[in-house]
Amino acid sequence: MAVAGPTGPALSREEVDRALARLGAEHEAVESSLLALQDHAGRRLLEGAELTGVTKNRWAVAEQLIGQLWTCFDAYTAALTAARELRGRRRWPTQAELSGLTELLRGSGVTLPGNGTTTSYAPLGTTGTAARLSEQLSLQQLLERMNGWYAQALDVVVTADAVWSALPARIDLLAAELRRTRSLAHSVGVRPGEHPSGDDLERITEELASLRAEVISDPLAFWAGASPSSAPGGGRPDTGRYDRAARALEDVRREVEAVLDVRQDAEQRLMRVRDVLSRADRTLNEARQARMEVLSKIAASVVPAVSGPPTALYEQLAAAAEHRRHARWHRLSPLLESLEQRSEEELLRARESLTAVTAPLAVRAELRGRLDAYKAKTGRHGLAEDTFLTERYDAARRMLWSAPCDLMAAEQLVLRYQQALAEALAPRPATGTPGPGDHVGGNHE
Repeated sequence: MAVAGPTGPALSREEVDRALARLGAEHEAVESSLLALQDHAGRRLLEGAELTGVTKNRWAVAEQLIGQLWTCFDAYTAALTAARELRGRRRWPTQAELSGLTELLRGSGVTLPGNGTTTSYAPLGTTGTAARLSEQLSLQQLLERMNGWYAQALDVVVTADAVWSALPARIDLLAAELRRTRSLAHSVGVRPGEHPSGDDLERITEELASLRAEVISDPLAFWAGASPSSAPGGGRPDTGRYDRAARALEDVRREVEAVLDVRQDAEQRLMRVRDVLSRADRTLNEARQARMEVLSKIAASVVPAVSGPPTALYEQLAAAAEHRRHARWHRLSPLLESLEQRSEEELLRARESLTAVTAPLAVRAELRGRLDAYKAKTGRHGLAEDTFLTERYDAARRMLWSAPCDLMAAEQLVLRYQQALAEALAPRPATGTPGPGDHVGGNHE
């Protein structure tokens, strides 16, 4: 039976060989990880950058941890090498050698130096309070500590690299688009102090410059969610400010394109506005003439007044033409849009005015039509010679064809003629006795 020691029963030869194989594999894995971390592009960028804010603080701790990782790895390597040398002395180790190997592989035989002031191996972001000159650990404890520190240092490196890979390139592309938009904007007069979109371009330019500088100096401040070493999809670069700047630039770009469109078809649009205003003016003239006719031909009728020509619109149209001649496209764009809308509204108003003014003439024409229809019906029923109906017809006709015409009186006369015709066409009683509505002077069958 193996002799028991401070670490428990001594390991057998087979157990020693298995432990050495496992620790050797872990040694290779740790070495590969440390070398990969040493060569990581994010770590090289962090070492050469002028950091600020949270990144500066976290990288200072992570950089210290990376140095401590190599110290721990050297101690781990030395302990593993000593164990291998002891195991390699003979094929069948003695009991004393097995006890020594057990102590090396399982005991707290690894000595790590302290920094003399604080606990050197505190977790990331914390500091100890008690000074340590040295610390005793087992190989397993040392391995667990290195794994924890490696994950913490790697989080800082990978997070910074992810932000630097995502944001600066996108900011540079947006800045290039911004320069193209600024060039177009200046060509059409969209400049700071002269047009709101010009002021927006200045603000976007300042925001992109500030955003890029902050991303380069403090990338960890632009990380949202969990660390990269957590579950996949747990975090991502925070692109909120970039997205807002991109949306603002898109709005300005659309405004500049609208101004460019104005420059390309300004003359055609101005001609269309002139044509619409001319049609509105002609319609108003027609309404004024119609009003004079109505006032002379229709009596006792309230005829609405007709407004004058749209002088304000013509003044704005002249200003728009002046903007076009002097290539003030940024001023012409909103003015043209307003003119197009208001000119259509003016034409509609003119048409409504003409309709309102000519309404009495339309009523007179409708009454004349009704009277003629009743006259034709009288003839179809053989009542053209009826004296009573003729008198009613003549009275209505004189009123409708006189000037000025009293529409209310004319409507009553047409109605009386209609009623008389209806009575004349009504069936007679069988006895032939005249009824109260009968009159002499014609056949009413």
